[in-house]
Amino acid sequence: MASLFRVGVCRFVGKNGNNLLLKNDNPTHLLRTITSKTMMKGDRPKKPEPYPYNTKKYGFLKSLIDRTTPRMDENSKLLVVEGPIAAGKSKFAQELAKEMGMLYLPEANLDMYYINDYGFDLRTLDNEMPEGCKSFDVMDFMRNPQNMLTARMQLEIYEIKFSQYIDALAHILSTGQGVVLDRCVLSDYVFTEAMYSSGYLSKRARRKYYEYRDNTVRELLRPHLVIYLDMPVKKVMENVQKRGISWEKNSPVITPKYLECMEKVYKQEYLKTISTHSELLVYDWSEQGEVEIIIEDIERIDFDNYDYQDPKMKDWDLAREEDWNVLRRLYADQKEKLMSLFNIPCYEVPELMIEAEDADRYYQVLQSAPGMKYDKGYNVDQGDQGVLLKSSNPPRNTLPLRERRQL
Repeated sequence: MASLFRVGVCRFVGKNGNNLLLKNDNPTHLLRTITSKTMMKGDRPKKPEPYPYNTKKYGFLKSLIDRTTPRMDENSKLLVVEGPIAAGKSKFAQELAKEMGMLYLPEANLDMYYINDYGFDLRTLDNEMPEGCKSFDVMDFMRNPQNMLTARMQLEIYEIKFSQYIDALAHILSTGQGVVLDRCVLSDYVFTEAMYSSGYLSKRARRKYYEYRDNTVRELLRPHLVIYLDMPVKKVMENVQKRGISWEKNSPVITPKYLECMEKVYKQEYLKTISTHSELLVYDWSEQGEVEIIIEDIERIDFDNYDYQDPKMKDWDLAREEDWNVLRRLYADQKEKLMSLFNIPCYEVPELMIEAEDADRYYQVLQSAPGMKYDKGYNVDQGDQGVLLKSSNPPRNTLPLRERRQL
C-alpha cells in the first residue's frame, strides 16, 4: 500500500543565532488602527520597496540588513471574512480589500491544485487514472457526497488552505501590504464537522483530519480581525437556488441539517475560540449591507488596547526585530518545511490509501501531462527558455490567485 500524502519531518530553525549581530533590534512601532484609502490623506512615511519574496530568497544574511517592520504600517494586518455558503463573502471581501488597499486572496479551492502552472487541467487525465486516483473536487462532492474520495478531498482542501495562509503571512511580512482572506484554514473544520454529522466522513477519517490540523495550525499567526457575515439557514437555501450554480442548487449536500451544523460549529466553537485572540465583527447579512459602514467600524478598533496579560493579538506582539525576521524567513523561504508537516501516515484510514500499483500508474500518467515532467521553468516543450543556464528553482511555490469555477 502507498499513502497519498508524502512522508517527512519538519524542524524549526533556532531563533537566537544572530542576537549579537544586530546592533538595533527594536522593531519599528506599528500603528494600532486600520485606515481606509479614503482616510489616508497627506504625506505618508516613506517605506522600503516591497520585497520580491516569490522570486528572491530572504536568507539569514539578508535579514541582518533588511528589516521587516519598516515596511509595515497600520494596514499591515490579516483580515478574514467568514460566513455560510452563498452569503456574499467573496464580493464583500474583494470590496473590502480594494477600499483598504490590501491584497485579496480568493477562497482556497482545488482548481489551484488541479490546474498546473502552464494552465493544463489535470482532471482531464481521469480516464487514464486508476479509480482511487481520479480527481474529486467540490463539484463532485456536491453531486456524490458518499464517494470514497470525500475524505481525501477534504484533507486536500485543508492542505491548500494551509498553503494559502502561509502565502498570506509571507506577503504581509515581506511587503507590508495587508491581506483579506475569503475563509481560512483555521475555520475549515466547520466543513469537516458538517460532513461527519451527515455521514459523509468516517470516524477514522475525521480523527485523521484533526491529527493533521493539530500538527499544522500551531505554526500560524492568527488573524487580526475576523468578520462573520451571518445569515439564517432558510435564507442560505434561497440564495443557493438564486445564484443557480448547477452542481450546488440540486445537491443532496445542501440541506437544513448540513447548514445548521455549519452554523452551530461556526458560532459555538470557531467564533468563540478565535475571538480570544482576534477582533471579531458579526453582521446580519440577510439583506446584504454597506461596506462603507463596516469600514467605519473597523477603523474604530484599537488593535493595541491590551495589557501584557491579555491574549488578544499575542501572535503579533513581538518585542524584537529579530523575531519578525525569523517569522518572515519561515513563511517566505521555508514553506516546504511547513508543508512537510502533512507527512503523516494514513495506514489506518482505508479511504486515504491506494495500492502501490495504482500509485505507480498515477505518477506515470501525471508525468506525461503537459508541464508535469519537470519543475516549473524547466519544461522546454511548454515554452520555458534558458533552461541550461538555470541552477535553481524559485525560492517558494506560491498558490495562484484563482477563483473556483462557477458552472
